[in-house]
Amino acid sequence: MLDAADALPKTSKYDRLIAAARACEAAPTMVAHPCDETSLRGALEAAEAGLIVPILVGPEAKIGSVAAEHGLDLTGIEMIDAPHSHAAAAKAVELVREGRGELLMKGSLHTDELMKAVTSSATGLRTERRLSHVFVMDVPGHAETLFITDAAINIFPDLDAKRDIIQNAIDLWVGIGMGTPRVAVLSAVETVTTKIPSTIDAAALCKMADRGQITGGLVDGPLAFDNAISPEAAAIKGIVSPVAGRAQILVVPDLEAGNMLAKNLTFLAHADAAGIVLGARVPIILTSRADSVRTRLASCAVATLYAAARRTAAAVPAV
Repeated sequence: MLDAADALPKTSKYDRLIAAARACEAAPTMVAHPCDETSLRGALEAAEAGLIVPILVGPEAKIGSVAAEHGLDLTGIEMIDAPHSHAAAAKAVELVREGRGELLMKGSLHTDELMKAVTSSATGLRTERRLSHVFVMDVPGHAETLFITDAAINIFPDLDAKRDIIQNAIDLWVGIGMGTPRVAVLSAVETVTTKIPSTIDAAALCKMADRGQITGGLVDGPLAFDNAISPEAAAIKGIVSPVAGRAQILVVPDLEAGNMLAKNLTFLAHADAAGIVLGARVPIILTSRADSVRTRLASCAVATLYAAARRTAAAVPAV
């Protein structure tokens, strides 16, 4: 008997992203410490799908042993030896700094371990932007792809951090060819009140967008989740806005709220949640051991599309 998740039809939103990425040049990708079946298989499947060119950074003997144990073919795959996970993270970041890779992909090391190497002030991949995470969500029954940000990096972002979080997400949406996004800054209510600080942040962020401090998207808030997603709910509340009821990027007040929202959609609505970190010199692919093949490929596809857009933008001479 099929369970509820199996009974739901799979939408084609990820399929479209993967097809678009296959039409791009596969991006050289530093895969940090792929020393379990899930992370190694994920990198190899993405390579087989034509999405990335993986360069495996980690203990060669251990990677080879995992491949042999699980019947994975490493023929033609470049490997760079590093004795342990700390060294693998540092070496992968170093190779990206040297221009060897356009993407960085998490292997079987902990996210904090990889991000420590990425955020090092001396040897990392930081830019003037704050790093932030975007869940690229395919929710069955919902017509459009949803971005949820930030649910993995910034715990309690201040106003300046939220500006970067929004700009990173807009740049990704535009960069992968999805047009001009409608951005909802979420809170518990749609009115501004000193009793809920996130409503004040939302109002300030909207004014920042009005003044050109946030560009490339339509930004509105504060909006409660129902008013952001449901045209009926927005109409009942009398909210007149190009974003309300039709939001595509959902900006959460803090990591706790974002993590719960993303996981609610994943486990109750049977959504898929691909993940990518933005704001560094290159996009960073974050995958989980619980991710399906389709989700892992979608994460790689989004990163590859964004890398291709950045490559094209860098090739255009400044006026």
